[in-house]
Amino acid sequence: MNISISLPDGSIREFPSGISGAEIASSISEGLARVALAIEVDGVIQDLSRPINQSASVKILTWNDQGGKSTFWHSSAHVMAEALEALHPGVKFGIGPPIENGFYYDVDLGDRAFGEDDLQELENKMKELAKKDSRYSRREVSKDEAMRYFTEKNDPYKLELISELADGTITFYEQGNFTDLCRGPHIPHTGFIKAIKLLNVAGAYWRGNEKNKMLTRIYGITFPKQKELDEYLHMLEEAKKRDHRKLGKELDLFTFSEKVGMGLPLWLPKGTILRERLEQFMRRAQVKAGYDPVVTPHIGSKALYVTSGHYEKYGKDSFQPIHTPDENEEFLLKPMNCPHHCEIYRSRPRSYKDLPIRLAEFGTVYRYEQSGELHGLTRVRGFTQDDAHIFCRPDQVKDEFIKVIDLVLHVFKSLGFENYTAQVSLRDPDNKEKYIGADDLWDRAEREIQEAADERGLKTVAVKGEAAFYGPKLDFMVRDALGRSWQLGTIQVDYQLPQRFELEYVGSDNQRHRPVMIHRAPFGSLERFVAVLIEHCGGNFPLWLSPEQITVLPISERFNDYAHEVLNTLKVLDIRGFVDARDEKIGRKIRDAEVKKIPYMLIVGEKEAAARQVSVRQHGKGDVGSLPLDEFIHQFRMAAATPDN
Repeated sequence: MNISISLPDGSIREFPSGISGAEIASSISEGLARVALAIEVDGVIQDLSRPINQSASVKILTWNDQGGKSTFWHSSAHVMAEALEALHPGVKFGIGPPIENGFYYDVDLGDRAFGEDDLQELENKMKELAKKDSRYSRREVSKDEAMRYFTEKNDPYKLELISELADGTITFYEQGNFTDLCRGPHIPHTGFIKAIKLLNVAGAYWRGNEKNKMLTRIYGITFPKQKELDEYLHMLEEAKKRDHRKLGKELDLFTFSEKVGMGLPLWLPKGTILRERLEQFMRRAQVKAGYDPVVTPHIGSKALYVTSGHYEKYGKDSFQPIHTPDENEEFLLKPMNCPHHCEIYRSRPRSYKDLPIRLAEFGTVYRYEQSGELHGLTRVRGFTQDDAHIFCRPDQVKDEFIKVIDLVLHVFKSLGFENYTAQVSLRDPDNKEKYIGADDLWDRAEREIQEAADERGLKTVAVKGEAAFYGPKLDFMVRDALGRSWQLGTIQVDYQLPQRFELEYVGSDNQRHRPVMIHRAPFGSLERFVAVLIEHCGGNFPLWLSPEQITVLPISERFNDYAHEVLNTLKVLDIRGFVDARDEKIGRKIRDAEVKKIPYMLIVGEKEAAARQVSVRQHGKGDVGSLPLDEFIHQFRMAAATPDN
């Protein structure tokens, strides 16, 4: 019996039932067959060796596909596990998934210590094993057989995982001398893995639970060519230089204090200027787009979050309730702004003529993150969202959604984020109990998001299981200057919270109707956005955003008065800077200003003071020449104009 196979180019070919992905690749071209890593069958990635028994749409995956990379790195994690078992008999294995760049494996080495000094030996063993071209073979096993195998290996982590699986759904994968519980898929053989680098060692609680044992997490990355590994390692070195934690300290932007609390950033004066400039930029954009500003408290009654559903979903993982002398009162640190905005909407009757209502707030929220997951500004316990909620009629949803897309794209363009993908984050159809609301409303919201994205010509990818619990969303995945992907900006369509809060408006038919809610945050979290921006531009902020735009450098103390006169003239015009009046040589002052990434250095001496000029030096470019102060101000103000002016 033949089956029809649809290929990405739109062609349809007939093949015998049971044909493998490897055979399909060979039928297309021998070149494709040589580099094929896996196959995507009706959206599901599987081994090239698996038979295809019914008509389907397929895509052969190579290193150029994200699915191919993910399969490659998953297979590499198994090679690392085989190497660990060879070097440390009795090691017990947790999970070893691929991640965005590379893979890790969580392992229990018992009393044996494993640190950075052990990585080279393990890496060498991996290279030795990869060269054996061992094939990855898949085997279906019964639950009893799986339990017996890992009982004999005395591996409690695999036994715990198996106990949660249904009989008939369990598979083992084997390569070389290693067998693992695994759903797959995997690349055909280890010989594809040509370049290996183990990156670092960390601790990780089993299944992310602080009550469980701390395991050793070993991170690595592999490539099919050494050149690609070399390029990646170069990128890592650049990333270290751009690390927002390093630059944040060097540029005096923010700090943390154990006494204040982990994950609670303290914004220093220069960082506060940066943050406030971003807020002002967004506020101006929101005024033009018809938003009304609101302010809500930092805490809310527990009942508020019970109504919204947040307490049921996240209550156990949030900060513990705040109790008052009244035993019937319980409050929570605000984890979300949306319930508060729902109550603002409910504060008076609404008509269809009032809609859309757009409420915007730079609202600080608090969420408990485990200490091991905190990371600079990108993962904190207190952060500020540029949050807004649009309450609109159902017939207004698409137009309002498109307007928010335009706002997000304006933000990206203004701040130099040119490479992005829009991710349509959908429900997991196989796990609907994670979400609230009726299927028809979910289907409608998902359709509206995709239509709005299509109308704006966005390049989108749909990802199941990434929706918020109350609705689907459009997440913007931005690539920074080093090619790393970050989730910045989100827009969500929500039919659920208006129902839970019984929000209403009176329609043109004089009947009561339910509004639709659109959640949006172009920055997302200000903290996270600033972290990504720092690393994207390496601390060289756009001139309009830079906390310190100029520094005036007197050649000697004789010219300090003129230097301060220059600075005062600039300050009146809202040009930010300072005078470096230190008793240092001018070369040292210039070097220090370069390190601080100050955009303009204005050097003043006898000639400049006499002619009311400044000798201009630009960060990273060198001397620009001498200019009359008025001419410099004119040129500077042209260059420093904010994107929305």
